[in-house]
Amino acid sequence: MRFWAAALAATWLLAACSHKQVDQPAKLAPIKSTLRVREIWSASVGGFHLINFWGFGNSKTRALLLGLRLVVQDNRLFASGHDGEVAAFDPRNGHELWHTDTHLPLGGGPAVLGKLLVVGATDGQVIALNADNGKTLWKVRLPDAVISSPGLSPTLVAVRTIDGALHALSTRDGHELWETQQHMPSLALRGAAIPVIAHHMVISGFANGKVLAVNTTDGSQVWLATVSQPTGRTAIERLADVHGAVIVSGKDVYTVGYHGTVDMLALASGQPWWSHKASSFRGLALGAHAVYVSDADGAVVALNRKNGAVIWRQPALRYRAVTQPAVSPDGVVVADYQGYVHWLNKRTGAFEARAETGGIRVSNPPVVIGNEVVVINDVGHITAFRVSPRH
Repeated sequence: MRFWAAALAATWLLAACSHKQVDQPAKLAPIKSTLRVREIWSASVGGFHLINFWGFGNSKTRALLLGLRLVVQDNRLFASGHDGEVAAFDPRNGHELWHTDTHLPLGGGPAVLGKLLVVGATDGQVIALNADNGKTLWKVRLPDAVISSPGLSPTLVAVRTIDGALHALSTRDGHELWETQQHMPSLALRGAAIPVIAHHMVISGFANGKVLAVNTTDGSQVWLATVSQPTGRTAIERLADVHGAVIVSGKDVYTVGYHGTVDMLALASGQPWWSHKASSFRGLALGAHAVYVSDADGAVVALNRKNGAVIWRQPALRYRAVTQPAVSPDGVVVADYQGYVHWLNKRTGAFEARAETGGIRVSNPPVVIGNEVVVINDVGHITAFRVSPRH
């Protein structure tokens, strides 16, 4: 109840504080496809609950935006739905390998490492399953809702809850190893960053605009970096959440914040190598030579990995609530609020292809598996596409 009350209060406050006309989503113009995109299979992991935000926008029923993303490991695709179902599929043909019903209101996950699969629920429960067959290994309850994927290492499960806490649980039985917390501002975007475990650190963004790195052994702080600095006269203007998962590549960490910057930080110290002013609550994708980001307005931007300079900007998807990008061999892939999936040229940002998934919003990022792209929409429907060049 506390979770839903907070979500509704934030929605009402956003509506009340916004005096400008709601920006209309850009209309999609026809494109000349340079890629051949073919749907090869579809599946489902059950629906998300829908609620009606009265008094907000046009009062239509809206899907809850949860961190139930797809994940791939060892030629298996794992998915979960808000109604409690978790399933594994063969990504080549969509054949269901197993499924289980956790009977939990799932909100974040799955995360998979080896034989361990972990999902979190909006009532604070965290459940671990055997990734080979879906059998329950352990279950624990945390003090607040989990609406993002956990981070996993062989010994540790890192879980963010929406109260600003970062919990470390044992992979063996789920008992808590340590907890740390950042101060939560009075108003925050509903969500929580995915913790990333790398080089004996857990690294995560927080609603106060900080990225924190802590020691995996005891949760002690290694470094704290400011990505978004709250500024402005109103609570809306001071929103500074770091929602997207950081990306660790070699000795560098890439991150982005709302009303903040895209930063490349030193992994050892958190000191910035470069910063580029930006605003995003989606997160980043990393290519060989560029960082790709969907900004808060829906434009997709490519930045030079070495110095943060803008390579290109594609504004044609503004206000279409595009997802975090994914990088495929064929382009940069994003999906939007009408369920369209878009392929952009990695060098120029030009549209290369577009596909439909049924008209339902896609909030979580596409997953790339070789020459295939798989998306899950906000009612748990999964669609897989195979991509090839047009001749």
